[in-house]
Amino acid sequence: MKRDIQNRDDIVLLVRTFYDKVRADETLGPFFNETIKDWEAHLDHLTTFWETSLFMTKALEKKYYGNPLEVHVKVDAMYGHSITEMHFGIWLNLWAQTLNTLFEGEVAENAKRRARKMGTFMYLKIFEARQQK
Repeated sequence: MKRDIQNRDDIVLLVRTFYDKVRADETLGPFFNETIKDWEAHLDHLTTFWETSLFMTKALEKKYYGNPLEVHVKVDAMYGHSITEMHFGIWLNLWAQTLNTLFEGEVAENAKRRARKMGTFMYLKIFEARQQK
């Protein structure tokens, strides 16, 4: 029986398992594998992002500070503005598959909702940034 996401260790498992899938994906892998130079630092940063996002009301050892939108707009520009809604769809499907495999419960469902909202917002803002160039 699966349990819900409860702590940073659970998020480490989620993030590492998910990004193993992303890196192996023929569509997403090249974006990530060619862009990210220090995977350990990146995975730790993403773990902190998701921990902060999912456990906002808890006192956490690490809090996420950063601007993921700015980073993704730059990556889109680096790749000739070739990121599409398909890429976000693949990303979201892999995220949901990973969550469904590892966890079940309120926090896991919240992680799916947050990813959907974030993906939609991120793609719209990337598209908007292209229009401003």
